[in-house]
Amino acid sequence: MLVLHTLLWPEEIREPDDLSSPAPVTERELELAELLMDQLAGVEIAELHDEYAAALEQLVVAKMTGGEVEEPEEPVPAVDLMAALEASIRAAGDR
Repeated sequence: MLVLHTLLWPEEIREPDDLSSPAPVTERELELAELLMDQLAGVEIAELHDEYAAALEQLVVAKMTGGEVEEPEEPVPAVDLMAALEASIRAAGDR
């Protein structure tokens, strides 16, 4: 719950009594979620870096100072999130 309250926009915060998702959850998704939570229990939130916010700040500074704005890189095609999650969990388990 503490992590949810560090979000910036009020509409991103839900009341603690309404944390359930209206979407159905499969047994496989629940198992992956539990495994992910076990593997990433030692992650320090303060050490995470928001690349979008950093790029946006660079853009704002460049616009304010009249500097040159860098062209963004070509976006990477979307990946299957479930496959990426499974690969991440397996990689964390191998360490």
